[in-house]
Amino acid sequence: MAQYQPTASPDPLALSVPELAAQLRAGTLPLAVYLDALAARFATREPDLQAFVPEPDRFGRLQREAAALLAAYPRPGERPPLFGLLVGVKDIFHVDGFVTQAGSRVPAGMWAGSESAVVRQLKALGALILGKTVTTEFAYFAPGPTRNPHHLDHTPGGSSSGSAAAVAAGLCPLALGTQTIGSITRPAAYCGVVGYKPSYDRLSRAGVIPLAPSLDHVGLFAASVPGAALVASLLLAGWQPVAERPRPVLAIPDGPYLAHATAAGLANFAAACERLQTAGLVVRHVPAMPDFAAIAARHHLLMAAEAAEVHAASFARYGALYHAKTVDLIRRGQAAAPAAVALAREGRAQLRQELAALMAAAGIDLWLSPSAPGAAPAGLESTGDPIMNLPWSHAGLPTVTVPAGVNDQGLPFGLQLAGQWQGDEQLLAWAIDIEQILEKQP
Repeated sequence: MAQYQPTASPDPLALSVPELAAQLRAGTLPLAVYLDALAARFATREPDLQAFVPEPDRFGRLQREAAALLAAYPRPGERPPLFGLLVGVKDIFHVDGFVTQAGSRVPAGMWAGSESAVVRQLKALGALILGKTVTTEFAYFAPGPTRNPHHLDHTPGGSSSGSAAAVAAGLCPLALGTQTIGSITRPAAYCGVVGYKPSYDRLSRAGVIPLAPSLDHVGLFAASVPGAALVASLLLAGWQPVAERPRPVLAIPDGPYLAHATAAGLANFAAACERLQTAGLVVRHVPAMPDFAAIAARHHLLMAAEAAEVHAASFARYGALYHAKTVDLIRRGQAAAPAAVALAREGRAQLRQELAALMAAAGIDLWLSPSAPGAAPAGLESTGDPIMNLPWSHAGLPTVTVPAGVNDQGLPFGLQLAGQWQGDEQLLAWAIDIEQILEKQP
């Protein structure tokens, strides 16, 4: 059988991650052509979006790094799987040769550290670092300058603001982010891209400035689920390919949790669920999380307490340089009772077990919910409400958000899928099918 030879696209920026990776490896898309196309897009979109931390001579550096990569792998058949793929990296990941400012005014030397383990993995796979993407201050709520690509007067979400906006605007095919409450899922939904949050600790947090170590997840953004799935298969520890994927049984978690979505958000969610049912998927209503207020309270308590511990030395020295929102978080954490924090930390496994028991009893495979209360709010002073993402982050369950239509202003909605603990492979496989259903139907 003849070996598959990818055919170069006239527009390399229109390629999915799998297509782009295949063409760069095969040489049917020259790396220099890809860089030139991206530089032109960058010059057009980035001044308005401000998705990236400014860098002088960004594309001069990339041309030098691309030349070194080509010299190391001159033969297409020997190139690594992500050869030449450009990646945006949230500015709380340490990257050799870059300053890590974490969206703050605190001197960067306070947070210096070894290169992120995930960044090292990506480099070993052949990826090139396009640059640091804008984050809210220390991955909490104080916003940076990034704007929503679909409407510049609306937030892109946060804390992984720049990563989501960059992928949505075609400035990079892949970007790294983190999530402590909703910092991947929410901006992905607001910007109309795919956000994947793995099961807790399936991607290494080493070399990433923490917010709350018990709750922090490392994840990624891509334009579509196959791209996220390809990269996940290369990065996640213990990845097991899915041999078969019978159609999943889906569940809507009825109860106080869903009441946090807006009327518009719930209408979009109902329409998305109806489209899945029309396509033949089973969608069940399952009462869940009657104690959601308590779940949210312990998540916020644990986050504040751990943030106060993480920032103890920095805040004592540079507290005057912190944004008021971050100051409030740290002050609340300093006042938290140790016994209450310990109970909150134990609650993560408790919720995980409760959700697993519900799934087993109801015979369901995935939870469905809105990715955010609604579409991206107007203004840049707030990054929106992460409440719809909180229980899945608290339990450490893997999630994927897929685009699910737009409102009358052209602002996207997202559909959030939450899977079984450590069931990332099956979740991503099913998410590919669900994304295709939502794309095909109006």
